[in-house]
Amino acid sequence: MNDAPQAIGGPILTRPFKILFGIFCVFVLVIGWRLLNGIGSVSALNDGYPWGIWIAYDVVSGTALACGGYAIALLCYVLNKGKYHAMVRPAILTSALGYTLAAIAVVFDVGRYWNMWKVPLLWNWNRNSILLEVALCITAYTVVLWIELSPVFVERWRDSRSPFLRGVSERLTPILQRALLWFMALGVLLPTMHHSSLGALMLIAASKVHPLWYTPLQPLLFLVSSVAMGYAVVVTESALSSVAFRRARENEMLTSLATVMIGVLSTFLGMRIVDLISRQRIGLVFALDFYAGFFWLETALFVTAAALLLPMDWRRNAGKQFLAALLMMLGGTLYRFDLFLVGFNPGRQWSYFPSVAEMILTIGLIAIELMAYLAIVKRFPVIGGVVRTPPAPTPRKPAFAHA
Repeated sequence: MNDAPQAIGGPILTRPFKILFGIFCVFVLVIGWRLLNGIGSVSALNDGYPWGIWIAYDVVSGTALACGGYAIALLCYVLNKGKYHAMVRPAILTSALGYTLAAIAVVFDVGRYWNMWKVPLLWNWNRNSILLEVALCITAYTVVLWIELSPVFVERWRDSRSPFLRGVSERLTPILQRALLWFMALGVLLPTMHHSSLGALMLIAASKVHPLWYTPLQPLLFLVSSVAMGYAVVVTESALSSVAFRRARENEMLTSLATVMIGVLSTFLGMRIVDLISRQRIGLVFALDFYAGFFWLETALFVTAAALLLPMDWRRNAGKQFLAALLMMLGGTLYRFDLFLVGFNPGRQWSYFPSVAEMILTIGLIAIELMAYLAIVKRFPVIGGVVRTPPAPTPRKPAFAHA
């Protein structure tokens, strides 16, 4: 076993990769149709629901699910918990891929995408819009993530057969060593800004969002829940990679991280209940209606996740950790869907349910992210603790051949 990050190796075109590539091919056909025939040809969006599943999942939920790098950075570099350092590279990789695809997804959601060349022109910016801050922070953070991940590629080039790549590696290594500290600081600041801003997006829709979800605490609730989802993704990625790549399981770190997850979950749930009580809306959770049902579902997901991690024996159990992480991701995603879609009511004349094409594009983006992750970890030093199986001994030929 080697604790240092290393390339997993092995073939990229495995059966799971080919299945993901098949999904990607369907994605390309649908996106081509959308770009040629307009957004109305593939989506169920309307004037009442201008934001559908592409924004609710690909951007609002997708960036939260890509918060593993942010969440681990808070532990490693803000709280100085260096024992989590082995989780940094995989977490940053998942974050970089998630944010990149969230940024790409926005292109699909812009009706007149051919006018996007005007975006960099400063005089076109609406400086009174919170979406401007969200767009700038997400764009900047995506760049920061790839810079933070760049040592992975530089280390690979250092061992390359190409003199050019080795030279590039030698020149970049000292520069990155001096600059990465500043980019890590930006990597903590930028997500804090844009996740709270994403929560503030719906504050303007006071009369259209159900009181169970409309609250002045939305920015803080979004920020705390994104941290919880980031930890959950890190646990999930670690569990799956340990099985798929024969990676030694990080038992001590994951058990410690489960304790942190309990604290974050408790903070979110406590804020949620106190907010409903202080706004005198707690009675709505006992109403036998559609909205109360979704509130109890998202709350049950969070509470069950916390309950799975409370007993120390369960906290050390790999299966309980994995299940709790999945529930946290589902709970955080549902909370965002409830705010942006379920609890949003623009009027009785409007209705929305995602079209098949919208779902295909969303699933296609997930497939792209998984393919990119598999390709990168197999060719670049991202994951540590990989168990190498020694090659089978070559059978020796007999010293003399017999007739």
